[in-house]
Amino acid sequence: MCGIFGYINYLVERDRKFILDTLLNGLSRLEYRGYDSAGLAVDGDKKNVVCAFKEVGKVAKLKELIEESKPDLTKTFESHAGISHTRWATHGTPSRLNCHPHRSDVNWEFSIVHNGIITNYKELKALLETKGFRFETETDTECIAKLTKYLYDQQPDIDFTVLAKAVVKELEGAFGLLIKSVHFPHEVIAARKGSPLVIGVRTSRKMKVDFVDVEYSEDGALPAEQASQNVAMKKSATGLLAPPDKSLLHRSQSRAFLSDDGVPQPAEFFLSSDPSAIVEHTKKVLYLEDDDIAHIHEGQLNIHRLTKDDGTSNVRAIQTIELELQEIMKGKFDHFMQKEIFEQPESVVNTMRGRLDVANKQVTLGGLRQYISTIRRCRRIIFVACGTSYHSCMAVRGVFEELTEIPISVELASDFLDRQAPVFRDDTCVFVSQSGETADSLMALRYCLERGALTVGVVNVVGSSISLLTHCGVHINAGPEIGVASTKAYTSQFVAMVMFALSLSEDRASKQKRREEIMEGLAKISEQFREILKLNDPIKQMCAKFFKNQKSLLLLGRGGQFPTALEGALKIKEISYLHCEAVMSGELKHGVLALVDENLPIIMILTRDNIFTKSLNAYQQVIARGGRPIVICNYDDPEFSSAQTEKIEVPKTVDCLQGLLNVIPLQLISYWLAVGEGLNVDFPRNLAKSVTVE
Repeated sequence: MCGIFGYINYLVERDRKFILDTLLNGLSRLEYRGYDSAGLAVDGDKKNVVCAFKEVGKVAKLKELIEESKPDLTKTFESHAGISHTRWATHGTPSRLNCHPHRSDVNWEFSIVHNGIITNYKELKALLETKGFRFETETDTECIAKLTKYLYDQQPDIDFTVLAKAVVKELEGAFGLLIKSVHFPHEVIAARKGSPLVIGVRTSRKMKVDFVDVEYSEDGALPAEQASQNVAMKKSATGLLAPPDKSLLHRSQSRAFLSDDGVPQPAEFFLSSDPSAIVEHTKKVLYLEDDDIAHIHEGQLNIHRLTKDDGTSNVRAIQTIELELQEIMKGKFDHFMQKEIFEQPESVVNTMRGRLDVANKQVTLGGLRQYISTIRRCRRIIFVACGTSYHSCMAVRGVFEELTEIPISVELASDFLDRQAPVFRDDTCVFVSQSGETADSLMALRYCLERGALTVGVVNVVGSSISLLTHCGVHINAGPEIGVASTKAYTSQFVAMVMFALSLSEDRASKQKRREEIMEGLAKISEQFREILKLNDPIKQMCAKFFKNQKSLLLLGRGGQFPTALEGALKIKEISYLHCEAVMSGELKHGVLALVDENLPIIMILTRDNIFTKSLNAYQQVIARGGRPIVICNYDDPEFSSAQTEKIEVPKTVDCLQGLLNVIPLQLISYWLAVGEGLNVDFPRNLAKSVTVE
């Protein structure tokens, strides 16, 4: 939802212009996540002074504000820490005051940027007000900054990581946060719980190891005063200073970042809520896990946790991301959404690459291999998702039921939680999300884990919360999706879950012929996408002719095409702001038919399948009442040969895959409707890419 970006340099001389440009460029990469205001905090010209800039609107407005302020851009720093943030308002309206970073006091002793929601902020705020703190914003984040100062004031000689642990232990809810302080210059604390954070590393020499050790406290954070008492006791016992207590020191010395002689080497660290903001600087990244507290200081990165007995690994791997800079650039396209629609012939191939072997009629999903036999024996499969991901689950429900003969239910994550739906140990719960950070889906995942169900993640983002928390899963490998309206993630989720169903039914001889038919259909999908994308210009003209100045639109589909209609309607609503309702064709007579007349724009999905004649009945009913539907049909269908019929013709494929092809024209319609209205396609109003709050 919101975006975090931080930059720390150690023994690498950088001027303020470079630091500000790095932070602003990082925010620009994250602008798709949240964009009603932006801000940053860097070191001032004097020691213990913070220079903060905050502005309502896009990152370009923040850049203008900084230019107007005329800071000294030539001042150089050998070591420096800067933090920044793009905000999508949850607590308090968009304003300079409510914008991040937030401060602990007028002197900016502690500066905070934060994603997520602190659910106990009212209690913390009430407590801090009794201690004399006065709040200046309407946000939940400000209480973190003031709580940090309050705890620091109680014990000014406290270590930064001990302070951070004490703060984090008091916070409830979800957060990804960075803390910068004048008391700990050139240092940053990064903490994660339910909101993604990734750290990029750039060093002058090759790192000695490709991991960072996790350091644990045996009984939580050890107060500094207790440490001093321990040392005093040892002094009195021996009359001399005892050997240093190793429990009070770092458990590891960030071996990855030390040179051969044990001295930290020059290094730069890039912290972000999304790796797409880091890739232009470095491809070496480390993903924080929930409850990790990272401390970056003196060219080192230490990761701390409060307790060890939580099943997490005792190292965090430094990975090489495959993301390329051109993948997050628009290239020849006007908008990211347009680019991502046209990337689908490649993105579905990437989803199938190394997994679908058409020649040998095999599907191999490595992330499920250990659990596939357990899933086959489960009592039912529950798909849990939100928005577009929910529609992709609905689209594959039929093929799952057909191939596996396991009862399937598809649940909206928020409703699933509201009902406290029954979940059992012999259930398999599949969580589908593009970002892997969707708040409602994450909470539903934790709910299912508590009840002992086997959990499967189907996500696009490696290292995301859902991918880390589920027992097993499938990465859809669609590549970065920047546009708020999900397009290529939908088709890649669809393909990944069809392959999931094919894997589950591998042991069923009676389904072998059907499985082979579906695999052959998948092999042709990419080329069929290319054919449909040639309709781009005719669809643009159709939108201008039939939908200009319309207030409402009806989308009709039946069977496997009803989820396609739902997804198309969602795209049209969120991008063009045109009211669009998806209706199951079989329900037309139950009230919806009253809306039909010669003026209401209607799109009907009427490709050939086993219920085509039933769908055709709905078409005849619409025609009989003066309706003039635009039909999405197969090439040269004799039912729609009349020159009077407006139609969008698409190739024919296996019935259970037809929705993959039919959704492409609807994506193009939504895009051109929005462009025709002069709307901001990639940043629709009131929406954000990754919904990380309930």
